[in-house]
Amino acid sequence: MKTPDSEKLTVNLGFVDLGRIDLLVRDGFYSNRSDFIRTAIRNQLTTHAEVATQATTRLSLELGLRTYTRADLEAVAKAKEQLEIRVLGLAVIADDVPAALARSTIASITVLGALHASGEVKAALADRLS
Repeated sequence: MKTPDSEKLTVNLGFVDLGRIDLLVRDGFYSNRSDFIRTAIRNQLTTHAEVATQATTRLSLELGLRTYTRADLEAVAKAKEQLEIRVLGLAVIADDVPAALARSTIASITVLGALHASGEVKAALADRLS
């Protein structure tokens, strides 16, 4: 399974703001609308970097990509333990993980970013997602 490197977002903008973006694109400041939006988001994230870093630490979040394989969850089950998953970024539960195994080994799951898992696993963990 290839892990995606981005997530698609939909943004609604007023017509005047959209026109201003198009003007900046037309005049060569940005290559396209997406380039402008990505740059604006990065600038805001840079502005608030310290607050985000403090919150990441306070909430004990793993930063980046975290993948949970069937073998990982089987080892947790064998140890008679449960996971409290806390990820800022992308959490992936492998496609071959059965819903019952996920439910028996994951006590809670908090993902700020994106969670990629089968529909069955997401349904099985719905009451544990925050």
